[in-house]
Amino acid sequence: MLKATLRSFLAHKGRLLLSALAVVLSVAFVAGSLIFSDTVTRTFDRLFASTSADVTVEPKQDLKPSVPTGAVQTVPAALAEKAAKAEGVAATHADVSVQNIVVVDSRNKSVGPTTGAPTIATDWYLTHRSPVKLTSGHAPHGAGEALLDADTADKKHVRIGDTLTVQAAPGTFRVKVVGIATFTTTNPGAALVFLDPAVAARELLGSADRATSISVDAAKGVSDAQLKVRVREAIGTGAYDLKTSDEQAKSAAADLGGFLDVIKYVMLGFAGIAVLVGVFLIVNTFSMLIAQRTRELGLLRALGADRRQVRRSVLTEAVLLGLVGSTLGLAAGIGLAFGLIKLMSAFGMNLKATEMVIGWPTPVSAYVVGVGVTFVAAYLPARRAAGVSPMAALADAEIAGVGRPLKTRAIVGGVVGAAGVAALAGCAVATKTASAASLLGLGVVLTLVATVIAGPLLVRPVIRVLGGAFPALFGSIGRMSQRNALRNPRRTGATAAALMVGLALVGGMSVASASMSRSFDQQIDKTLGADFTVQNGNFLPFTKEITDRVRATEGVRLVVRQRFAPVAVRLPDGKRVKTTASGYDPQVDDVAHVTYKGGDSTAALADGHLGMDVGFARDHDVRLGSTIPVEFPGGRTTEMTVGALTDQGGSGFGMQGGLFFGIATAQKYVPGGQDAALYVDKAPGTSADQLRSRLEKTLKPYPQVQVRDQADYKKLVHDQIAVLLYLVYALLGLAIVIAVLGVVNTLALSVVERTREIGLLRAIGLARRQLRRMIRLESVVIAVFGAVLGLALGLVWGVCTQQVLALQGMTALAIPWGTIVAVVVGSAVVGVVAALLPALRASRMNVLAAIAHE
Repeated sequence: MLKATLRSFLAHKGRLLLSALAVVLSVAFVAGSLIFSDTVTRTFDRLFASTSADVTVEPKQDLKPSVPTGAVQTVPAALAEKAAKAEGVAATHADVSVQNIVVVDSRNKSVGPTTGAPTIATDWYLTHRSPVKLTSGHAPHGAGEALLDADTADKKHVRIGDTLTVQAAPGTFRVKVVGIATFTTTNPGAALVFLDPAVAARELLGSADRATSISVDAAKGVSDAQLKVRVREAIGTGAYDLKTSDEQAKSAAADLGGFLDVIKYVMLGFAGIAVLVGVFLIVNTFSMLIAQRTRELGLLRALGADRRQVRRSVLTEAVLLGLVGSTLGLAAGIGLAFGLIKLMSAFGMNLKATEMVIGWPTPVSAYVVGVGVTFVAAYLPARRAAGVSPMAALADAEIAGVGRPLKTRAIVGGVVGAAGVAALAGCAVATKTASAASLLGLGVVLTLVATVIAGPLLVRPVIRVLGGAFPALFGSIGRMSQRNALRNPRRTGATAAALMVGLALVGGMSVASASMSRSFDQQIDKTLGADFTVQNGNFLPFTKEITDRVRATEGVRLVVRQRFAPVAVRLPDGKRVKTTASGYDPQVDDVAHVTYKGGDSTAALADGHLGMDVGFARDHDVRLGSTIPVEFPGGRTTEMTVGALTDQGGSGFGMQGGLFFGIATAQKYVPGGQDAALYVDKAPGTSADQLRSRLEKTLKPYPQVQVRDQADYKKLVHDQIAVLLYLVYALLGLAIVIAVLGVVNTLALSVVERTREIGLLRAIGLARRQLRRMIRLESVVIAVFGAVLGLALGLVWGVCTQQVLALQGMTALAIPWGTIVAVVVGSAVVGVVAALLPALRASRMNVLAAIAHE
């Protein structure tokens, strides 16, 4: 049996090739994502471990903001002297390092990275842990001199002697580049500006008595843990966090982990789609191969092979296919990881491909996915093979599945589908976002499974409609292509299911994104009343200098500031909720249309008061006039009275809870915070175009800041939503690639299966061109069938997703009919492309050899 299995596998290796490609794609994304994330993690672990001081003293990070506030938490620089007195301390240093700056060159062009990495200004203090070394020029001495990292200097064409302008919170100042520093470790993609230590704190923090952290080096023979205890005793128990080198490295790695997780989960999402769609391809391939080998399997049974041996033989072929696909996929995954490393280098993160990490979990995961998926997909066809009777060897080869009843599928599909519909219906009427989202996820999975199970039941009625015009348009060729698609509903359903999965995902996400865009448009029209909004391009806060410049611009009547403040509120129901609140100037009603259920802006912005979303208040037993404790960064606490409840359709007036208060409160409890946005109204007699032109001229020295009207703001939101769609379209592209492989495989095996039939058709006068057209039409109708099922499913998912979003204030429903029509047309094109090779092969058959084929 083993010899027969190996011979059968080698005999059909060409037919199994496309299935192997599906396994290769699945494994490549799994292996590539694991290798890339392991490589980045190992690289940065080494970087953080080698650059962290033995003990670091930092401000307590009790409330990390979800959005930047511009405030820099500091410690007294004098702590360095206190820490130096601890036993076992070799050296201490008051560090200054900030990211709330912008650096521009003499042409007012930003010198910072454009990839989301920060621009960091720090003091020049070389130790054995420094990630850079001076490679040209000299170190900065006194005010007005600075070093720049070599990577930024090369990208932005900055040379020694050039003048840069640094926009910092205390004020703008100019520096002359006197030297270039080169990274000796991985460059994380940031732009680094180094200043003289004697002036860095004054220029960047506004006071020479402050520091962002204190670095403490241990004397020989003193462990980091011992040093940490001694330093804590020396400086006292203040609002400080003390971390050893290992703890600091782990903390930094944890902050980086979110970025890595995004990349890993995106790639694993691609792997998941590849696996799911590949399953249909493998099931179809083995089903058709077994159908074509009915006589062969019957002979094996007649010669004494029992059911278990036949089943084991087919599953062994599947395992062999999985092993080959996994091995090739692992190699492809290494190549994919190499490409990602090079891509990250193009974005400024200089990873070394020679330090690629391939840990033991990677090959294990690769083979578990590849072999496991293939084994599972081949199990049902293997059971079917084991059921072949020995008498089948005496009969003509039959096509498995033709004419067999679909009652079981109807029952199972109906039950699962009913459960899925019930879950989606529950999602549509749910009033809590968490429960609605859970029901949506359950409903999506169940309806997808139900459609896959019951797909063959829909083949005959749907394809009769889709191909109904074929006989009229193409005559007997059209009629035969339609009947070919109908002759085996199981095969047609499985082939179309691969395309259906991808298109269902695209349909659902397209409806959700279109609904989000329209909802945001309505929210902007409803709430934003300002003529212009001034914001940083990447939503980071900006300096007071910019606010003053905007206020002084000719034609400006009113400027309302917005600031963010991380807070934690203790609510009457006993819960402590961390969120971000907004601070506004008192004239907020002039630039925003806020709907109140109780109170007003005056009450909400008064000293010691705040506003809150009415839904959040209701969920946590808060009433108008309730007093709630509020915590701010740095251990600052106060009690505030709820002066107003807003009803902005569920979207709130800020982050979670829609908390907002007067900007004086934000300034008091988050000192050093910067404005996140300015809402600007024009003065009487000034046109919008005039004011925009003047504002853009005013802000020319600040390239990071942009002036937007309502249309610009809407476009910004649409562009952000489009990023999600691009990911979905990429997933669709992968699904289509594998679906095309599936259609090609099905048609190719179908041509082999129908060799004699094709020979007879050619013998009675069917031309080569007519034969190719027949196969193309069959492919098109299968592809369009998958598209129709997928889009129908996706539309239902999209509408239900919008119902979940409505609980968050996105109440508009939009269906992108243009996208749907384009997808259907594209599916027909996919069908034509998939049929090219099988149709060409069929048309080149020798007629007599085809008729004699068994």
